[in-house]
Amino acid sequence: MPTLPALHVERSSVSGAYPPLPATWATQVTAGYCPGMQAIRDAILAGAPGEELAALPLPEAYRAAFVRLDETEMFEGLSSDEKDPRKSLHVGEVAVPELAPDECFIAVMASAINFNTVWTSIFEPLPTFGFLARLGKESVWGARHDLPYHVVGSDASGVVLRTGSAVRNWKAGDRVVIHCNYVDDQDPSAHDDSMLAANQRIWGFETNFGGLADLSVVKANQLMPKPEHLSWEEAACNALCNSTSYRMLVSKNGADMKQGDVVLVWGATGGLGGYAVQYVLNGGGIPVGVVSSASKIKLLEALGCEAAIDRAAKAYRFWVDEHTQDESEWRRFGKDIRAVAGEDPDIVFEHPGRQTMGASVFVAKRGGTVVTCAATSGYMIEYDNRHLWMKLKQIKSSHFANYREAWDANRLIALGAIQPILSVVYPLEEVGEAAQQVHGNLHEGKIGVLCLAPSEGLGIANPELREKVGEERITAFRRLGA
Repeated sequence: MPTLPALHVERSSVSGAYPPLPATWATQVTAGYCPGMQAIRDAILAGAPGEELAALPLPEAYRAAFVRLDETEMFEGLSSDEKDPRKSLHVGEVAVPELAPDECFIAVMASAINFNTVWTSIFEPLPTFGFLARLGKESVWGARHDLPYHVVGSDASGVVLRTGSAVRNWKAGDRVVIHCNYVDDQDPSAHDDSMLAANQRIWGFETNFGGLADLSVVKANQLMPKPEHLSWEEAACNALCNSTSYRMLVSKNGADMKQGDVVLVWGATGGLGGYAVQYVLNGGGIPVGVVSSASKIKLLEALGCEAAIDRAAKAYRFWVDEHTQDESEWRRFGKDIRAVAGEDPDIVFEHPGRQTMGASVFVAKRGGTVVTCAATSGYMIEYDNRHLWMKLKQIKSSHFANYREAWDANRLIALGAIQPILSVVYPLEEVGEAAQQVHGNLHEGKIGVLCLAPSEGLGIANPELREKVGEERITAFRRLGA
């Protein structure tokens, strides 16, 4: 790996301000591993036991994908579509932080791209450095996160290298996946549903030291067992979107879906929708998948979803202009849903936001539920409230998942009941291109990123279970969705 200065920038003890970044600090993509991480990677690939991994020295720096505080205005004046993650996401060396008592160091074998990585990389709706600054004010340990760079990534699979003094359930050598609910359990607001915690955050988005790196720092209560029949990249892509879909549909904190429910799923072959369709089918529901091409209809058929609508072929125009929606188009959409499902949807799985919310509220069954977790097409939504209150519908909000929900969703992955929706894999050096694919909606399912893993297909510890689940089911998105 080229010799680079580790980016470890201390604030002035007098002014509290950061000094200028070093002129020699690399902004270009760098290849290869830091020497210390190379040794750790080789030991993991050789199957070294936990005590040997724990004995290996940690490097002073590690390779990571990050954005820079001094570049937050680089896209000033450009529309969202014109902002390019390939220009803002850098891969280079950053310093290894200290480990808090309730944390673990994880050797990251693989990670994945989520929409929050795109949002961070284009500094929308605002730069994430404000999140890091607020975390930095909470505690001594929180102050580590407030840096002039932000290591991103909210998914990962890997191996535990070190545990803090307060960690009880995990040890060096454990193979794990990481969920992104970052919460301080000392706050009483975290002890009913931790997603309602006053200081709940998303790791790698509202915290530093995320998963798109060769090393990460996570709280022990973010760890879950890695599904043994999956490769590193297949295991890494699930936690954020799978857990989110589980909470939205299965959990009592979400729509609490029951057998026979008709569920309309927007973006049914995307990062959230691909899991949602599987949960509807597993739970005895009837999914109606909305996609944007004939090829995606074929992918839905491979998942077992018989009712599908190609919105591109139907050419819906829910918006006449940026201020006016067309109810006649909502009615046409509702008629098409009834044509393939026989009735209006009990539940609408909503995440595009502005473009679709008006239609979602309209087409939901009388007394039905619109459950929403995101707004990828815009968060200032509009709908006709008459169709909500007069027909006793409800809009239910949902945000990621608490530890129990994430654990239960991961268990279903581990049992082979839910399949990964990985479609393509990039090396960490090409993380900007991977994020650009998500930004441009040029992908299906999830995009994986290899970190310490040198190639795809590694990390499968239970080939017998893999054979039982079925290679074609596990790799459906790789074969049909890439």
